[in-house]
Amino acid sequence: MALNFNFYEIWKDYYSQYSNLLDDQVTKQFPAEAIGQLLEMNIQFKKMLNESTERYYELVNLPSKNDLAHISSQIVNIDAKVDDLEEFIQESKDNQRDAVVQQREIANLKKDMKSFDTKLNQIVTLLSSPKVTNTKETV
Repeated sequence: MALNFNFYEIWKDYYSQYSNLLDDQVTKQFPAEAIGQLLEMNIQFKKMLNESTERYYELVNLPSKNDLAHISSQIVNIDAKVDDLEEFIQESKDNQRDAVVQQREIANLKKDMKSFDTKLNQIVTLLSSPKVTNTKETV
């Protein structure tokens, strides 16, 4: 079933009806009700054009404005997730570097503690050994 939409003819009919209606309303000094009707008619025509365009895009397998907006929002969401992952990876690398630095510091502290321990042991042994006194006889 082929759709034979002649938008030019539809637009031409709409324009002639609109101009006739406008001419009639101008002679009646544009009451508010007539302006409301004109606006309603414009809204209905725009709605019809939008629906026809959507159907046409669907038939020829083209993306509509809504499809592109949906894809765009998905791309933005994916981009945000990638940014979050990059931050997480960078934080992980920083934490690993910090852990390596901490391990080096702990190893250095262990060496220092062993050195202090040996020195302390030497001091204790010297203090606990019998004192050798230098006694000088005073004459």
